[in-house]
Amino acid sequence: MNPAQPDPVSPQDAALIDAFVQALWLEEGLSTHTQSAYRSDLRLTARALPCPLWQAEATALGLVLSARLNTGQTSRSVARQRAALRRFFAWLRREGHRADDPMTSIPAPRLPRALPQSLTEAEVERLLQAPVVTEVLGLRDRAMLELLYATGLRVSELIGLSFGQISLAQGVVRVTGKGNKDRLVPLGDEAAHWLARYLQTARPALLGSRQTASVFVTERGEAMTRQAFWYRIKAHARQAGLSQLPSPHTLRHAFATHLLNHGADLRALQMLLGHADLSTTQIYTHVATARLKMLHAAHHPRG
Repeated sequence: MNPAQPDPVSPQDAALIDAFVQALWLEEGLSTHTQSAYRSDLRLTARALPCPLWQAEATALGLVLSARLNTGQTSRSVARQRAALRRFFAWLRREGHRADDPMTSIPAPRLPRALPQSLTEAEVERLLQAPVVTEVLGLRDRAMLELLYATGLRVSELIGLSFGQISLAQGVVRVTGKGNKDRLVPLGDEAAHWLARYLQTARPALLGSRQTASVFVTERGEAMTRQAFWYRIKAHARQAGLSQLPSPHTLRHAFATHLLNHGADLRALQMLLGHADLSTTQIYTHVATARLKMLHAAHHPRG
């Protein structure tokens, strides 16, 4: 926004939005990215209303959300904005800023059930073998990809790893996930092997005389970022000849899907992924079922 122009969000709305996000951070330990998303969604709605957001009624809020659907925003994006508004107005009522909650009468948009993008086991193997491990960056990337596929970590959890969270001797990694909840995830022999090689040779070469607690570092000796890792994954996917360019999250989906395909228990998978609700994990049963249907159609004589 141009500093010469006034902020279209009223000072009281801005103050209440900031206080709401701060309260969520204190209660749930939200990441910086999630805090920013809440602020952005709420300020977007505030700018679209003819009155202050905190005083808005259900009719005006419903019209804003409907207009976004009609002008091309996806139902998933609008659902996310509606969820932010629901939490904001529930907080306003709880804190005594208003007596009612206008969001209780606004229905949620219908969402298509999208299956997570995944890779076959053969495609994962090609991706894992794409980095040139005789080079320090290639060895680092191989270790990161192996660890991601072996543990199902979120990318934010992977790049945020510090030495105190990893035990090569016990073969586990302690992960601090959403809501500051800790979980222990097995490393597996292959991931532990590549991680040990990276820590012994590539990481010291990348760091030089610099020091950091971060496990995975860039050429500058700084902590790895999501953007830098995504760029590296896409480069390796092209090298591996994959038809689709995976995101860092794709290996998390592959981890979950392949475990289910090999008979893993859904509750165990929920613990490994760090899902608070089993319903979040259950989408992977649809992925696994879709895979089984493809195999049946391809190989069964009556498929």
